[in-house]
Order: sequence, then structure tokens, then C-alpha cells
Amino acid sequence: MKDNKLILTAMLAIILASSAFAEDTQINDSLESLNRKAFVFNETLDNALLKPVAKTYTAVVPDPLEKGILNVFGNLNEVTNILNDLLQAKFAQAGHDSGRFLINTTIGVGGLFDVAQRAGLEKSEGEDFGQTLATWGVAEGPYLMLPFVGPSTLRDAPSKVIDSFANPLGYMDHVPTRNSFRALDLLAMRADLLALDEVISGDRYLFVRDVYLQRREYQVSDGAIEDDFGNLDDY
Repeated sequence: MKDNKLILTAMLAIILASSAFAEDTQINDSLESLNRKAFVFNETLDNALLKPVAKTYTAVVPDPLEKGILNVFGNLNEVTNILNDLLQAKFAQAGHDSGRFLINTTIGVGGLFDVAQRAGLEKSEGEDFGQTLATWGVAEGPYLMLPFVGPSTLRDAPSKVIDSFANPLGYMDHVPTRNSFRALDLLAMRADLLALDEVISGDRYLFVRDVYLQRREYQVSDGAIEDDFGNLDDY
């Protein structure tokens, strides 16, 4: 489980920086009225179902096991990273991420333990097809809040579908097992974000939007801009 103090410190930085980001950056939120409806729907669903279950999960599951479960799904996501590294001609990064995947899948018992990090192969920021499209010159388009999915953009939304084909979970033949793993992935990720809920203040829609867009700008530019949002990409 992530260090809560680190997360809260990062969130305080976000609170101070997000309003400045909104002022200094031209945000395309032409679909705000629809986006806010989707945001309310997601918040209602989260508060009624996902958040309570995530709290129970955190209370029942020991911290080392929580961390291990996050590691397993993070290791599976390395496949998506590698494919998008190659599509962006980031061959050195592809080798780095491939090394992490091989080491953690084998010595790390399917990714349960991040052995690669201990061996000096730090986890990268990650690559997805939305970043690949940006590298190819595709414009970001308007901001979108997707029901059940969360914040996105016109460019990133279909990319989520493309990336799903790279995830090894999609190739499990036993559908109930596959769906159970996907549900566990979602639950583990939501539980990991519980510490953030009490820090967000003001207009939650604007807060989430600004955090997401600045984080995406940071990822697309490979860190060439100043980023106050650290390791909040899951959010």
C-alpha cells in the first residue's frame, strides 16, 4: 500500500497548484454539462457501492497482501507499457519495462513481489495508447467524463479499449475467473485511493478534471513540464 503521508503531501501540492493550472491552461471542456452529469453518476455509484466495499477490503486484507495484489496487476500492465513503448520508438524504455516484467513474473512470483525494483529497475511512469496517439500528433480533443470509467479526453477514450487488448487478463478462457480478477483489480485500486477522499475540497468536478489534464500533459511530454501530481495517475 502506498505511503499515506506521501499521498497526502502530494494532494496538498495539488490543491495549491490546480487553480493556477486552470487559469494558465486553455481547457477544452465544451461538454461540461454532460460531463457533470456523468461525474454525479460516477460519484453516486462510488459512494453507494465501490467505496464501502473498498473500506471493508482495506480493513480485512493485511497491508503486505494489499501491496502484493497491486503489484500483480501493475506487473500485468507492463505488457501495455512495452507495446506502447515500441509504438513510440522508445526502445530503451521497452527493454527496461520488458526486464521488469520478466523478472517480476518469474522471480517475483507472478508480480506479487517487485523484485525488479530491488534489482535497480524502477517502475516507469507507464505508457498507454492515448500517449502513443499524442506522439503521433493526434490532438487531445475535449475533456470527457465517462460513466463507469472516469476522466478522459476524446483522444484517450477509445485508447482505453485498444489498451485492453494488451492486458493478459483479457485472454483468460474462463469468463467468471477473468471477471473476478478484473473486479479485484478495480477494488484494489479504489482501496489504494481511499486516503485521497478526505483531502479533495471545493468543486470536486473541477478538481478531478484539472488533476487529470495536468497529469496527462506531464505523461505525454515525458515529464518535460513541472508536475505536482506525482503518483496519482490511477486517480
